[in-house]
Amino acid sequence: MDQKLLDSLAFYSTKPNGLIPFYHKVQEEIGYIPKEFLPQIASSFNLSQAEVYGVLTFYADFRTKPPGNNILKICRAEACQANGCHKVIEKAKETLKIDFGGTTADGKVTLLPTFCFGNCANGPSVALNGKLYGRVDARKIENLIHSLR
Repeated sequence: MDQKLLDSLAFYSTKPNGLIPFYHKVQEEIGYIPKEFLPQIASSFNLSQAEVYGVLTFYADFRTKPPGNNILKICRAEACQANGCHKVIEKAKETLKIDFGGTTADGKVTLLPTFCFGNCANGPSVALNGKLYGRVDARKIENLIHSLR
């Protein structure tokens, strides 16, 4: 862990409920939370390694592996399901040749599920690198993916 992250660890470990903000800080800095950091994090927060790992893996936005250069999130909430997100998911997985949580072999795209962007009236919805797209169908997701290559 570099000095900047060590300083953040020292700061957040003294705050009530500081673990999640610390995880956000690490992920903002290096893109993911390496499992190798867990013993030091647990010690600093006076928690067990199981507890810090449990928090890390409970929240879908935290990653334990480096992500791809692009993050593609597909909503799987009820409104998007009612509007056909399963077809968007199938096409994305087929085109990228990965499942949810995976990163393409070339490191260009990480595919993640999410459970509501708050864009329900325009579902199915996806986000590519934080930019939200609504009324996505199989053709549109394929075009979005091809725009990355």
